[in-house]
Formats: sequence, C-alpha cells, structure tokens
Amino acid sequence: MKISIDTKRRTLDYQTSDSTEVNLPLYSQDAFRLLSEVWLKQEWNQLHWQSFSWLGFHIWQLPEDVLRLQEVIARLKPDLIIETGINNGGSCIFFASLCQMLGRGRVISIDIQISPEVRTAIQDSPFAALITLIEGDSTSTEVIAEVRAHVKPDECVFVFLDSDHHKAHVRRELDAYGPLVTSGSYIVATDGIMERLTDTPNGDLRWSYDNPAEAAREFSKDHPEFVIQRPSALFNDDKTLDNLTYWPDAWLYRHPD
Repeated sequence: MKISIDTKRRTLDYQTSDSTEVNLPLYSQDAFRLLSEVWLKQEWNQLHWQSFSWLGFHIWQLPEDVLRLQEVIARLKPDLIIETGINNGGSCIFFASLCQMLGRGRVISIDIQISPEVRTAIQDSPFAALITLIEGDSTSTEVIAEVRAHVKPDECVFVFLDSDHHKAHVRRELDAYGPLVTSGSYIVATDGIMERLTDTPNGDLRWSYDNPAEAAREFSKDHPEFVIQRPSALFNDDKTLDNLTYWPDAWLYRHPD
C-alpha cells in the first residue's frame, strides 16, 4: 500500500492493492485508523513496546492495552486473576497492585520457567502476599490441577494468556482455563497482532495462520458461551479504535448464565 500525506492540504491519499486511489481528510477517523495500522507495525518492529515498566518491573505490553486492561479489572473486580506467562514479572505485579488498590483479588502466575532473579524480585515486592507463582507447562495436567485447587466456590475469575503464542498452545490454554472463567468475566488471548506483522522485517509468514487470534476465534466457535467482544471504554467509547491494540480478537467474554 502506498500512502501520501499532505499536511498543508490536510489530506491522506493511498493506493490499495488493486490500484484503487482513496482520498481521506488527514484528521478523519478513517485516516487515524489507517495510520495506526502502520504505526503499530513500526512500534512492534522497533521494539518500543519493550521499553516500559510497571512499578520498576519490566512489562512487555503496548501501553494502550495495559490502560484498557486496567479499566476492565477496575470494573470487574475479580477475586482471582490467572496469568500464563510471567517473563520479567511486570504484568504479574500490575495485576497484584490493582488487586491491592481495589481491596480485592489475588493473582496466580504461571510460567514454564521462572528465573531466580524474577522470583526473588516478586517475592520481595509489596504485593508478594497476593501472588502465587507456579512453575511448569501451563497446559500440563499437574499445573491445571494445581490452579483449579486455588479456585474457591463463587469466585469471580479472570484469565490472561500471554505465554507461548503458537495457535495450538493457546488453544490448549483456552480449553484448560476457559471453564474456570466465571459468567460476565473474560479470558484474554493476547498478541493476535502477530497475524498482521507477517510483512515486517522481523515478522514470520507462518504467523498469518499460527497466532493467538486464530485460536480465540476457533475456541469461540466451539464454545458458544463465549463471544469475542472488546470491552467498551468507560468514557467516549465512540472515539476508540478496534485496531489500536496488540490484542485483536483477544477478549473472550463469557455470557452471564
């Protein structure tokens, strides 16, 4: 796609794959959406998303997604947040700090390998009492059973999947943890943006079909109690863009019983 921007005329012109010319006002929502798609690819390829932290813990997320995630947690006030994929501990601390501020909730964080440095940093944090760390394959029988043992009756459960992003693994996680999600809550399969990054320098053509969004779409078809539904913003939802995220088709909402 070829894009031409004229800031003096305030126009954005682009040529589609079939050579159709499209002209847009530069400051329109359609132009915003188009430029956002390009910016997201640039942001990802430059690893800008790896430059952020939460309370001193490295967090590898797009800030837009983190802020929207906070809105959902604040509104939902879950009793239990189950997270797969710890990495450097940023999202684990993010969830636990929200639980502390809300005066409700605790976190179970799972990873196939937790480094001693990350484990120690989490255990030394002010939120350690709210966090249970589990080391192992998130889709193994043993780990799933251990997680289930922590779920109490009538608790509101929210699940966040951010470990191995291969479609097959994400689908196994959805099958394992989807049943734990309570009515009115979500299971989130992050980083479906991969399917849109195949043409970037660091992308992979296989991501067009091997990505978390494909797993989420497949799961929702097999489980009608779940629907892919982006949470609405608390304010001015008409101004939000569905594509300004690393998590397209990620939010699987469980219908109230």
